[in-house]
Amino acid sequence: MSKNKKEEAPLDYGEQLHSLQIGLSALQRQVIADGRKLLIILEGRDAAGKDGSIKRIVKHLSPRETRVVALGPPSDHDRRSWYFQRWTSHLPAAGEIVLFNRSWYNRAGVERVMEYCTDAEYEEFMATVPMFEQLLAHCGITLVKYYLDISKSEQKKRLAARRKDPLKQWKISPVDDEATKRWNAYSTARNEMLARTHSIAAPWTIVRADDKHHTRLSLISDLLTRLGEASRADYGLPDPNSVFLYDSAALEQGLIAP
Repeated sequence: MSKNKKEEAPLDYGEQLHSLQIGLSALQRQVIADGRKLLIILEGRDAAGKDGSIKRIVKHLSPRETRVVALGPPSDHDRRSWYFQRWTSHLPAAGEIVLFNRSWYNRAGVERVMEYCTDAEYEEFMATVPMFEQLLAHCGITLVKYYLDISKSEQKKRLAARRKDPLKQWKISPVDDEATKRWNAYSTARNEMLARTHSIAAPWTIVRADDKHHTRLSLISDLLTRLGEASRADYGLPDPNSVFLYDSAALEQGLIAP
């Protein structure tokens, strides 16, 4: 390279995000054209960045073919029904992209830790969710599962900032107070969930989430690569140290927060 030729400056966050959102628009056009049914699940501890990541994913997508699902606590009727029943009506139709901001994995996380379900209900869920997800895949739904992994110190900092921000008061719940107090219990529940529900039909992808900007870029880049829409060089490839398929060795190597 000529010494007189200036090296290109690296793209900043906004430019990278803009490029990736162009890729998402292209992905949606392909989903619509092919009649694909795309379901994206985002899980993670409180304050892991699920809301922010979803907001950046859907910002420039067509609202007619995109839905975000964030269900509240189950009703009495829900508790008396088949566990997966309240999610089935929200599954994507042909040409749709649906994002679940938390999902049926509530049972493996908060319900397990906070004892909102019985041991028998928990074990039934863990035994049947791989079969349920395999059925979804068999019936033509493309299921992508992300777990946003945040450190204890970063979660504590974000929860404290949330309490001080009047625009984020709606995010505060009594469960937040237990998030750091029961950190170890949540870690145990997370580890068991990942180990028992990671499958060929529905694998887990881990996204290291302490840096919000890097998290969003890595997640969207991985999504485009995973779904075959990373054909343009300027979309970028996901950082393998920040986003990777679940493997139990990642715990031993410290790639997943203890």
